[in-house]
Amino acid sequence: MKFISYWHDSSPAFSGGARGPVQGHYDVAVIGAGFTGLGAARRLAMAGRSVVVLEARSVGFGASGRNGGHLNNGIAHSYLAARAEFGPDKARALYRAFDAGIDTIQTIIAEEGIDCDFRRAGKLKLASKPAHMAGIARNYQAIHAEVDPDTALLTRDDLRAEIGSDAFHGAMLQKKSAMMHMGRFVTGLAEAAVRRGATLHEDAAVTACTRQGRGWRLETPKGAVTADQVLLATGAYTTEAFGYFRRRLVPVGSFLLATRPLTPSEVAATLPGNRTCVTSLNIGNYFRLAPDNRLIFGGRARFSARSDQQSDAKSGQILRRAMAGIFPHLAEVEVDYCWGGLVDMTQDRYPRAGQADGLWYAMGYSGHGAQIATHLGQIMADRIMGRDDGNPFADLPWAAVPFHTGKPWFLPLVGLYYKAKDMLQ
Repeated sequence: MKFISYWHDSSPAFSGGARGPVQGHYDVAVIGAGFTGLGAARRLAMAGRSVVVLEARSVGFGASGRNGGHLNNGIAHSYLAARAEFGPDKARALYRAFDAGIDTIQTIIAEEGIDCDFRRAGKLKLASKPAHMAGIARNYQAIHAEVDPDTALLTRDDLRAEIGSDAFHGAMLQKKSAMMHMGRFVTGLAEAAVRRGATLHEDAAVTACTRQGRGWRLETPKGAVTADQVLLATGAYTTEAFGYFRRRLVPVGSFLLATRPLTPSEVAATLPGNRTCVTSLNIGNYFRLAPDNRLIFGGRARFSARSDQQSDAKSGQILRRAMAGIFPHLAEVEVDYCWGGLVDMTQDRYPRAGQADGLWYAMGYSGHGAQIATHLGQIMADRIMGRDDGNPFADLPWAAVPFHTGKPWFLPLVGLYYKAKDMLQ
């Protein structure tokens, strides 16, 4: 078993990074070479702006290369809850932003010729309990009528053609959802940004970001740059140099397994529908087939802000039991990969994008960033250039998490709370 992201291990390495020291002056400095930062850098470079991307590790090292490979359309929240909180117009705008995010990815793939196995697969929101199906049905009725007719409600009998498990009581199908090879996409996006004119430095962690005249000075172990504007796109990997954002984000571990490639008969017995799948529990699971027919199976597993080999291995054992509970025929299947990463949770689990303390930012995707991060990067690039940005998250308030300074000491308590909810509801 390899304790490395399947997406990283099965992708070509990015080779377009700048070789020299970090130096010079740029119109915009982007911190973070994930989907958000690279989407912004490409957009800025295409508009003729000088842009530098500073990445602490390597392209796609963080959440962009450590996720489950889902591009699920629509908000992950209850649409009914969003409508009750924000009103129907805002709820529709939030829902459609995620749809637009998938459209943006599809457009970039076509424009840049990125080979990443993109496919409109559809997503199943699976009811883990009979009572959950009633809630899914109510949510579906509102979504289907008001914002997304490309949806369907599936009964337990309907699921026999979709998933080889008796663990679920029905599902909502969102047909616009997609999947792709995340590692190949993020590498292709980085190559596209550089090809369009951006400068990208790997292993260039920003250790200080300070005002200098009307702009900013960013220091790294490889040197320093100045820039008129700065976009922070670091999510759960935001460092202590950016305390304002650290107090508003809770880093939470998300963990995954990838089996060996399944045989055709095993695929037919596991996910004949070949869609992305998410269960309805608070501490649930998500899964899909990889391009080479591995089952990629993930979940929170443990409420921890650590992701290293020891933590990932513990979580992997929990995930293996959960996978066997859903798919008993895979109980003894070989697992080739086990990895984890951090997601950047906000209190209400909605993303945030805008400007604070003079810095532009887009983050707080709360485990649902793959489908919208590139799109929000483009939106923030447009805003930096003074264009109409169409940012649906611009007016959402963003208070600091009480008693939180960046290290989430309270995560075990949160885990116990959600475990209790899953037992009782």
